[in-house]
Formats: sequence, structure tokens, C-alpha cells
Amino acid sequence: MTSPTSKSPKRIFFLCGMPRSGNTLFTSIMNQNPDVAVTANSPTLEIIKDIHRLKQTDIFQNFPDELSLDNVIKEVFNLYYKNWNHSVIIDRTPIGIPENLKLLKQYFNHPIYCIVLVRDLLDVMASYIKWFEKEPTSFVNHFNLKTIKNKLTKIMNVNGEVAHQLTSIQYFLKHKEHSLFIKYDDLVKNPEKEIKRVYSFLNLPYFKHYFTDLDQIILNGIQYNDSVLGKNMHTIRTDKIMKIENRYKDKIPQQFIKEYGHIRF
Repeated sequence: MTSPTSKSPKRIFFLCGMPRSGNTLFTSIMNQNPDVAVTANSPTLEIIKDIHRLKQTDIFQNFPDELSLDNVIKEVFNLYYKNWNHSVIIDRTPIGIPENLKLLKQYFNHPIYCIVLVRDLLDVMASYIKWFEKEPTSFVNHFNLKTIKNKLTKIMNVNGEVAHQLTSIQYFLKHKEHSLFIKYDDLVKNPEKEIKRVYSFLNLPYFKHYFTDLDQIILNGIQYNDSVLGKNMHTIRTDKIMKIENRYKDKIPQQFIKEYGHIRF
């Protein structure tokens, strides 16, 4: 693997997938490799979109130097990760959303490879219910919503994270040649096997990972600030990896079971 101190450009890959589907666990494991950085939810595509929207402004249209602006957009990934001491970046963002994908194809002059984490949607909902019922600081508890039905409706908002990730997943289901799907149940059952699949997919030499006594995520010297979304949003069990049966699945209202129960992986 290229040394992170070399002048070679960083290799950029992508991560998308359902919330509550092992993103933090996956990141904690992969980031044991000092050459690899799996990011938190990344603002890179939002930066690209914001710069691209400048083309609609009077200032730009008065002097439409498109080539110069495009040069800035094409450097977003390189500049954002310039000070990251890693040769491989796995940028976590819902790149399968049509607007995101269109811009990425326009400005990212490399093949797009994405790791996709998936979990049955009812299990995702049960995980959310467990979190917001146990954690008063959960963001969904800030809206004065009284019932599980109302809180799940908020989480399943068409403009929310779950909906965006579902759109990305739908795209990559149709383009499996550029994607690697990892099921949450498989990741917690046999993490070493699934991580080896990642290295093979990305054509990287395997790094000997450990799967007990894990670390909470500290990346580029920064930790999650879970006072924003709620405590324990990104906290993993560190002693060992295991799946705990979630009794909160029984609390999912019937209308959600009917509407989303078929989305299984």
C-alpha cells in the first residue's frame, strides 16, 4: 500500500448504508489500519453541491469562468483530506442519491466504488426505538413527539437519513459491479470474514485486525460530538462483537410493519 507520507494522491472510496447498521462498528475496525480512514458522515458532497450552485448566481453568470470553478470542485476531496495521514479514504455519504451521483460522475474522475452496509429495515427501526426510549437526549425526543408512531414517522421522513440511504442502496443494487454489500448480521457474526471481503473488493493488502477490546472512534484527532444528535448515537460495545436480540421490535406499530417489513437484506 502507498505510504501516507508519499506524494501519491489518496485513493478515495465510498461508504453508504442504513443507519443503525454497523457503520460505527465497521469504522472502528477498519480504522485500526493506519493507512485507512473511514470517515464519519462526510460533508464533501455538500461542499461540492454548494460550489456547483454558484453557477446559478448573478456573479458567476456575469463572468462565467466555468473551467476555473470546475477546477475548485475537482479538488474538494484532495483539499478536504489533505492533512489526513492516510493513503486510503472511505468517504461516508449517500452517493446514490441522484443529485449526488450526477455531481460525482461529473467531477470525480475515478471509478466509483462503494461499500454498502445493510440491515432489515424493521431491525433498524427497533434499534432506533431502543435508543430514543433509553436516551432522553436523542434528537427525536427534542420534537415533543409523544408516541413511537410519531417518532418513527419523524425518522422515516422523506428528506431524512434513512430515506437518503435507501435511495443509495437502490442504486447500488442495480450496479453491483461497483459495490460490496455487507449485511449487519454477517458483520457481527463473522467480522473477520466480512472485513477480508472489503480488502479484496478495494484491492488492498490485508491488515491484521483485532475484533475484541475495540476502540471508540477517534479520527484525525477528532471524536464524535454526540451532544448534537444524542448520547450513545455512535457508541459501540468494545469488549466483543455480538448481536443482541432486540425486544423493541415488538413495539413497532403495525402500519410500519406493513409499509416497510418487506425491505429485507
